[in-house]
Amino acid sequence: MGLDSILGYLQNKTILITGATGFLGMVFVEKILRVQPNVKKLYLLVRASDTKSATHRMQDEIIGKELFRVLREKWGADFDSFISEKVVALPGDVTFENLGLKEPRLVEELNNEIQIIFNSAATTNFDERYDISLAVNTFGVMQVLSFANKCFKLQILLHVSTAYVCGERAGLIPEDSSSMDKMVKEMGNFDVEAVEKGLVQEKLNELKALDASEEVVTNTMKDFGIKRARLYGWPNTYVFTKAMGEIFLQRSKDNLPLVVVRPTIVTSTYKEPFSGWIQGFRTIDSVIAGYCKGKLTCLLVDPASVLDMIPVDMLVNSIIIAMVANANKSSGNIIYHVGSSLRNPLNFFQMHNFIFQYFTKNPWLDKDGKPVIVTKGTILTTMATFRMYMNIRYMLPLKGLKFMNKVFGQYFQEIYVNYSRKLDLVMRLIELYEPYMLFKGIFDDTNTEKLWRTAKESFIEVESFNFDATCIDWEEYIMHAHIPGFLKHVLIK
Repeated sequence: MGLDSILGYLQNKTILITGATGFLGMVFVEKILRVQPNVKKLYLLVRASDTKSATHRMQDEIIGKELFRVLREKWGADFDSFISEKVVALPGDVTFENLGLKEPRLVEELNNEIQIIFNSAATTNFDERYDISLAVNTFGVMQVLSFANKCFKLQILLHVSTAYVCGERAGLIPEDSSSMDKMVKEMGNFDVEAVEKGLVQEKLNELKALDASEEVVTNTMKDFGIKRARLYGWPNTYVFTKAMGEIFLQRSKDNLPLVVVRPTIVTSTYKEPFSGWIQGFRTIDSVIAGYCKGKLTCLLVDPASVLDMIPVDMLVNSIIIAMVANANKSSGNIIYHVGSSLRNPLNFFQMHNFIFQYFTKNPWLDKDGKPVIVTKGTILTTMATFRMYMNIRYMLPLKGLKFMNKVFGQYFQEIYVNYSRKLDLVMRLIELYEPYMLFKGIFDDTNTEKLWRTAKESFIEVESFNFDATCIDWEEYIMHAHIPGFLKHVLIK
């Protein structure tokens, strides 16, 4: 086996995968099994109480998905035996020591066998409870790193971060950790783990003393996360805790072979195993869903801003090649931005037109079977104009309803409360998404472009691992892959 072969490198390898039930994780699992059936073993860390429950989750939430249709057809009657031979579900959790694995003999076995660790475990909610986001996105990374240091045969640890750890920046954003230097400096004078854990526990104790309901606890911890993030210059809990995870990883990796991949907005598959497969709502898909149903009549966005997207199968291809190219290399901090904004930009104006064209030709049918007529709607380019629009269109009528409710002895109370809650939710979502709808940054991808150049020169099967974003025809992809795929696999499912 020479290093000129990607498949040759993957042959007989033992890989530990965290986050396998997530969108990216399961696409990675499918790709490895499809292109290299001679991989030795894939261990999938799954949150579950025991092996039986973990296996059931694996079958139900990963292997049973339509994503595995091509692989299932390839193996036919032998599919189940192939999976049982190659894939093992491990009941565990990245937030605990030894990744929550309870059997010492199993931990020892894994320490002696694992050669590759792919860490994609994360909670991606922008306003997740701070205690949960911190446990998974920050301290979970530390637990994975601790486990990796015990794996005697480890050749590479690849950690999936996000390009948006840069915070709210404009211009060309470099493939390094400079965007986090300010936070590193501010946090350098105290034990971040102890302080943040202490603050979280203090807040939870306060809520417990007040006998707060679960809903109050959740909302309070969500607000607390946003507050902590904004204190250090990050727009939301997700990117803040992911940034801290990266900082700890870079500080503590020692001589461990480490690669950090920072994807932008991850979208449906471009080609593999078939185009348009997606799981759940990705960032832009909430807009598509609201628009096609006629519920999105205005949008806060700068039409000229670049919408940086990367299809998930291209991201997986970049991850696999990054693993092969950097295996057993312990020097330097290798970071890859995987996106499209620098070399094949798509702006919001173009995306808006694609969505409008698609649903003009293929209208959504309402519950009565009638086509929903879409319009281009109102585009608002600043938060100030958006608030003014919302005030005139919705806030003033709400105040009128509140007055009428008072005059008529709370007769309209239920209508008022529901209307008010929906409006509060919309405004919260807009505030969370504002930094990305008005984002002015372009992600430098010099390292990623160099990786692709090296791959084309070095690896004989490189065409099967394409991650060159310049080849994407955005109109073709959005109109004939992404939107139809989202409708089929998510919205109409």
